[in-house]
Amino acid sequence: MLILIAEDDELILKTIEHKLLKEGYEVIVTRNGKDAIDRIRDTNVDLVISDIMMPFASGTEILSAIRSVGRNIPVIMLSSLGQEDVVLNAFDLGASDFMVKPFSPTELILRIKRLIPK
Repeated sequence: MLILIAEDDELILKTIEHKLLKEGYEVIVTRNGKDAIDRIRDTNVDLVISDIMMPFASGTEILSAIRSVGRNIPVIMLSSLGQEDVVLNAFDLGASDFMVKPFSPTELILRIKRLIPK
């Protein structure tokens, strides 16, 4: 299973990457929204984990790009903003799940397993 992480916070990115690799997932790491969109278009990923606030393209723009090309990839959105309108917008755009930072990496793994069983 191949998971793309789009996160510009280096500590959070490395934490998620380490946990996913330890669980046996393959990982693609991107640090900005434009790179994430390019990699998603060029690669068949099984799941995307994206921060909402990203350089060059936001997490919601990443989500819109995925949905606009008809790909039904599960997307878990991350945000330090727990605002209801942000969460609702992410779900309206087709997000599969939403987690507010800080979050438990173990809980993230459980949510991934729910979306893409091995």
